[in-house]
Amino acid sequence: MSGAPSAKKPSGTLNFVLDFGPLFLFFVASKFGSSDTDPKQGAIVGTAAFMAAILVAVIVSKLKLGKISPMLKLTAALGVFFGALTIWFHDERFIQIKPTIIYAFFAILLLGGWLRGKAMLKYVLEQAYQGLDEKGWMKLSLSWGIFFFILAGLNEIFRRPEWFSFDTWLSIKVWGVSALTFLFALANIPMLMRHGLKLGDDAELPPPA
Repeated sequence: MSGAPSAKKPSGTLNFVLDFGPLFLFFVASKFGSSDTDPKQGAIVGTAAFMAAILVAVIVSKLKLGKISPMLKLTAALGVFFGALTIWFHDERFIQIKPTIIYAFFAILLLGGWLRGKAMLKYVLEQAYQGLDEKGWMKLSLSWGIFFFILAGLNEIFRRPEWFSFDTWLSIKVWGVSALTFLFALANIPMLMRHGLKLGDDAELPPPA
């Protein structure tokens, strides 16, 4: 008897590498690829490295986990699209606006679902947060929806070249947003445990895009 292959048990460590690895590589490549003669070269090199890394992440996710998460699909699609525009036009503003679009998309998706009584985060994260009841998913969808809305606004502020340099934006994007995301996720754990969350290695976090 044959059937469709099922997704393999997710690994928290592998999920972390797939979600955050391309972003950290973006940071490193941008720093080492910078040039005194071309102020935009670091952003271009970093963008190219990010594009390659996110495509590798998609392939590894499919091979190792048997699936590609909706968030990874969206991040990869927009990353490649805006990355190509960044390289073609030699303009880092294209890759800088990508997080705003991703954050805004998920904010609208989660908050719109919450208003309609649907916990959309449950479908986005799929197998994460095992044991969480429906009320917990609703609260989690609301909190992450608001969080994504705030992140979209912050990215719009920090990507403004008249206010912040690309290097400043990149540092905030990689270290600031990543730390903020983890702290926000940790702050939600007590509420989630009251609604049946079973802690384990398979928990996922929305990536910092």
